[in-house]
Amino acid sequence: MKRIGLLSKADGGMLSVIIVNITLPATVVVSLASIDVSGTLFFLLAMGIVLNILVILIGSRVSTKRPVLEREFQMYSMSGYNIGNFSLPFIQGFYPLAVPFLLMFDIGNSVMLTGGSTLLIDKMVGTKEETTLKKIVSSLFKSAPFTAYMVMLLLRIVHVGLPVELLGMLEMIAKANGFLSMFMIGLYLELKLPKQALRLVKEVLFWRYLCGGLFALLFAFLLPLNPLLRVVLVVLSLAPMPTFSVINSVKAGMPEETVGFTSSASILISLVLMTLVMILMG
Repeated sequence: MKRIGLLSKADGGMLSVIIVNITLPATVVVSLASIDVSGTLFFLLAMGIVLNILVILIGSRVSTKRPVLEREFQMYSMSGYNIGNFSLPFIQGFYPLAVPFLLMFDIGNSVMLTGGSTLLIDKMVGTKEETTLKKIVSSLFKSAPFTAYMVMLLLRIVHVGLPVELLGMLEMIAKANGFLSMFMIGLYLELKLPKQALRLVKEVLFWRYLCGGLFALLFAFLLPLNPLLRVVLVVLSLAPMPTFSVINSVKAGMPEETVGFTSSASILISLVLMTLVMILMG
């Protein structure tokens, strides 16, 4: 549809609003409606924060000799995991019982994407703009999915359920999330790149997937995890760049074409790697 001119990249913005404010929150509510809050879920929440911090530190280290803007791009592009618009619909189709694990990881991931990563990166490159804790909290609760996460987590901690009628209605809405997310990704794919940016993009993607591959091996072979949790963490380690990383990179001053190409290449690489993981792990 994009190729023949019926739809354009701009239409992806409208789909994004629908997904972020309607279908993704509905998916969160339905998926977390019957979970039992346990130590495993809080472990996943912590991992969503820890993995982001680790890759930012690695990104800072490997880009020490480069200009500030390229260092910021390196760290933003290496950190964050595209869950709501990519990993969630991907996992839903293969392992529906793993969705609550995925969503708990995304709570920690969201804390970093909506301000935590910017706070850390600003400190590491010495930029003057200050990201405060108040700004991070405000940004988090302006996010419909994060608010849904928090409400459902609190309800499940105190063992409060939602009416069956409400869940039935939300389930119908949630079923559209996977299709709309993949459709939006197709509209956003951009494979045009200025030649002078190719070296930087190659380096950014190399380090992102080197770190992701090492994390995947750690979760697959070294840590004692239950099988479903193992699959989730291995798959998430190889997830593509999230939208927030794109936004923050452009805001820092990187050209949109470079960031857009990096994001699109990341989606294609992750699609191949995550599919291979699903096949190999059965």
